[in-house]
Amino acid sequence: MTRFSQLLGIILLFAFTATSIPVAAAKKDGSQLIDAGELQEWLTYFSSDELEGRAIYSEGLGLAAAYIADQLKSWGVRPGGDQGTFFQRVRILGVKSDNKSTITVEAHGDKRTFKNGEGISFPVNVGGKRSITVDQVEFVGYGLDALQSKHMDYAGKNVKDKLVVFLGASGPEELDARSRRLLFGRARYATEQKGAAAAIGPGLSTGGARPQGGGANAAAGQGAGQGGFFMGPPIERADFTTVQRLDNPISPNISAQDDFFEFLFSGQEMPYSELKSRGAEKKPLPRFTLKDVKITINIDADYRVVRTQYSRNVVGIVDGKDSRLRNTYIAFGAHYDHMGYSEGEVVKTDSGSRRAEPRGRVTQSALDDRIWNGADDDGSGSIAILGVAKAFALGPRPRRSMLFVWHTGEERGLFGSRYFADYPTVPIDSIVAQINLDMVGRNREDKPEESNSVYAIGDDRISTELHNIAVDSDLAMPKPLKLDYELNDPSDPEQFYFRSDHYSYAAKGIPIIFLTTGIHPDYHANTDSADKINYEKMARITRLSYELAMRLGNLDHPPVRDNQGPRAGKGSEGKLTF
Repeated sequence: MTRFSQLLGIILLFAFTATSIPVAAAKKDGSQLIDAGELQEWLTYFSSDELEGRAIYSEGLGLAAAYIADQLKSWGVRPGGDQGTFFQRVRILGVKSDNKSTITVEAHGDKRTFKNGEGISFPVNVGGKRSITVDQVEFVGYGLDALQSKHMDYAGKNVKDKLVVFLGASGPEELDARSRRLLFGRARYATEQKGAAAAIGPGLSTGGARPQGGGANAAAGQGAGQGGFFMGPPIERADFTTVQRLDNPISPNISAQDDFFEFLFSGQEMPYSELKSRGAEKKPLPRFTLKDVKITINIDADYRVVRTQYSRNVVGIVDGKDSRLRNTYIAFGAHYDHMGYSEGEVVKTDSGSRRAEPRGRVTQSALDDRIWNGADDDGSGSIAILGVAKAFALGPRPRRSMLFVWHTGEERGLFGSRYFADYPTVPIDSIVAQINLDMVGRNREDKPEESNSVYAIGDDRISTELHNIAVDSDLAMPKPLKLDYELNDPSDPEQFYFRSDHYSYAAKGIPIIFLTTGIHPDYHANTDSADKINYEKMARITRLSYELAMRLGNLDHPPVRDNQGPRAGKGSEGKLTF
């Protein structure tokens, strides 16, 4: 062998050894590929000014999507989007609604039909046409479970498949300031957490139902007449914005006025006039079952799409090794969009200098910063699942496949996840569990005592088994985190269970777990920057997610869906019994 050949052999051996060591290590434990320094490198770019705050429909969001896709491609992750790409086009629709829905009330031998806009108001989006008849009607006082205020209207009440009625627009006297936001979610709480067939509450001060949608609607029709747009007509202003199927059934959440309530409560144990007076004075309200009442809700709306906008989800798949289970999936999700940047300048006002039309909160000490970088929200979750994707792509693979979805438009209304749930790129019933990471890089309220805490939300609601596997996964970590379930309580005023992408999957009956480190002073502010992230903590949460997914991926059956609802709350620890 010549000296050149010997030298070449040494170089090749060194190169082979250098490149194979990480893979060999990964084959023993893929979590070793999750590195805090690498997460920091990725997130520093992902939340940099170059990406301009990653607003939906923006160049910055496109750069973010391309960055994720490039990383996935470099590790051999299989594209899971449209037509063999990493991208799923998301259609965001502005819709006009012709809503002819009605409610017919039969009470004590009398019958009356109320039309939308005449004593009652339906939301503009009521879903697909159908008719619902209910003969069990429960009056639940203020319709509030506010644990912090020690006000629990549903205590001892089973309202599943019944119609719920509540009053008192301002809530009870004992309602504390933090819990007041629960007033705006009472109908949803009744139908989506308590299982009611429908909910009817007091109308807003305007007399109409709270409009759905927004965001993209605000610009609809603007500017069309300024340049003529090739002499085309202006775009009509949409009544609501959605990405979901328009024929989906939606539980009726209806607001009503005095005329309706007077008829409904006639002949009951307390007249409406007295109930209304007590509610206006924030006095205690009774709870009772309405007698001899039957209500038929006729959902009848025609929809017309007037505006279509496009965005993209990023989707990748790491195939499982088991021929029987590889067509089932553990799904990971995070939203990669944020608030964008402010086009307005700093102007002088009577209250001092202000940023004109900011995208979110402005930290006064950073008034000149026009970009909402979104390092924690949700740069941290997006980069964390990128780390998990690398670990599964280069490390040992479980029996099931791993599905990774970076959702667009969460900040506008869960657009990307709602679209994926209605138009999945894999069969929706093949997804056996979903893990959502949203804001996993800080401490709640920046408290040092939160340094070992991560909040788990929703893992007990659909599958007790998922909750217990999550507990075991954490205990298997070299340094377990504290799984805190305070934010899982259904009466928590923040209502995080409904506020991130996991909920789109939970609404389809898929067991979910939402991991977050909670809100802090830079939430939705222009100071949510990469230098404030705790990368070691973020890496530990990423490894926990990997460990949980590996266990779920090797489980010989889907996590059992026993649908027992939320049981883990503040102070909860350990496993639950089935």
